[in-house]
Amino acid sequence: MTDSPKVTTKDLSSELERVNYRNRFWGVVRNSVYILMAVASTAILIAVLWLPVLRIYGQSMNKTLQEGDVVLTVKGSDFDTGEVIAFYYNNKVLVKRVIAESGDWVDINADGDVYVNQKKLDEPYVKELALGESNITYPYQVPEGQIFVMGDNRATSIDSRNTSIGGVSQEQIVGKIAFRIWPLNKIGTIK
Repeated sequence: MTDSPKVTTKDLSSELERVNYRNRFWGVVRNSVYILMAVASTAILIAVLWLPVLRIYGQSMNKTLQEGDVVLTVKGSDFDTGEVIAFYYNNKVLVKRVIAESGDWVDINADGDVYVNQKKLDEPYVKELALGESNITYPYQVPEGQIFVMGDNRATSIDSRNTSIGGVSQEQIVGKIAFRIWPLNKIGTIK
């Protein structure tokens, strides 16, 4: 018969400590994963429901927004004239500036000057004044439940001046463009 090694109290204590440490380690890892999943789920929920993030495509908002900019949108349905909004159109999201609200009269002359309710708008954000591709009759009254929008690059923007887009209804609106988050050198609010 061979002698089996003797197990001491110190050996048992050391093994128990090792097992407890392993259990605590995996408990911390499991809890960390659960917390990260909860944080990620909350961030996604907030982004989808209240603060959608959009990337700008095209040149219609040039001077204010450039192609490739990434912006933060705030959900809502109450917009003031001059604010930049995003809205759905033919399974795309377009970004334009609010020019007039329901019931307002819009008039645009051949030089591209915009009048709302016979008052000329001061538009420092416009790249260049132009009538653009307009096929509506002026003066134009914005229909009930809609807003009249235009891009800042008036020569190239297709917007409410054209019946292909027309007025934007509340159901189409994603929200107000509030903040540019990319590129880093242009981070800031959108005006």
